[in-house]
Amino acid sequence: MPSLPTIQPDDIRAAERASHDGAIGDMHAASRNEAHVDYLLRLGDDSLVLAQRLAEWCGHAPSVEVDLSLANIGLDLIGQATLFLNTAGEVEGKGRDGDRLAFHRDVLAFRNCLLVEQPNGDFAQTMARQFLFSTYSLLLFEALTRSSDARIAEIAAKAVKEVTYHAELSADWVVRLGDGTEESRARMIAGFDWHWRFVDELFAMDEIERGLVAQGIAVDRTALRPAFDAALAKTFAEAGMEIPPLPYAIRGGRVGHHSEHLGHLLATMQYLPRSYPDAVW
Repeated sequence: MPSLPTIQPDDIRAAERASHDGAIGDMHAASRNEAHVDYLLRLGDDSLVLAQRLAEWCGHAPSVEVDLSLANIGLDLIGQATLFLNTAGEVEGKGRDGDRLAFHRDVLAFRNCLLVEQPNGDFAQTMARQFLFSTYSLLLFEALTRSSDARIAEIAAKAVKEVTYHAELSADWVVRLGDGTEESRARMIAGFDWHWRFVDELFAMDEIERGLVAQGIAVDRTALRPAFDAALAKTFAEAGMEIPPLPYAIRGGRVGHHSEHLGHLLATMQYLPRSYPDAVW
């Protein structure tokens, strides 16, 4: 009967190390995948939630022309959200597509910034929100066209063309209202006063995004701030308004800590798909 090979202690230790290293590698890969999905959700949720807010203006805008402009911006944002959320579902690999992610996640699972979920208020407040977000988005998407993730770069390249219009339109309204009548100026100032506390979150970085920046996937948002501040100063100068010292920053949207406004928004947006989950259009 042939003798069995002798297993040496060093062989056991080598096998244990290989198993441990393999497990750690799998954990790191899973962590990187989760971070990638989370980042795509952040991009998609920003556009999705703001599109839903703009949809609330349909039939209520100051004029037919403005009504159509807001609707077109909302449709652009829906398109961006669809692309990002579908990609997030593909990377996640759990069978969820963009529709499933949009309509069947609870509020704590949304990763949008707090700015986009804020109520419309009057037209000036809506334009203040749009100007802040579109100015930031344009800089973000321009940088993301150089992402190492080819899909993100493609979506960003398409979005740049759309968001350029969004930023120009909203900046034009900031100037028109800020440099208009006494009432329009007061409303424009009040509109920005509601939103200033959410600006810093647009440029906040965490471990998830810093790790993705190192991989070339994400953008260092802090690097976008000088150009954003310059665009803000230019538009405010044209409107004859001053930028006040920003109040204490409120954050939390990127990790699912939202204002009460998002829950109300999702209750409306998700009602039909949740009431008829098996419906086919």
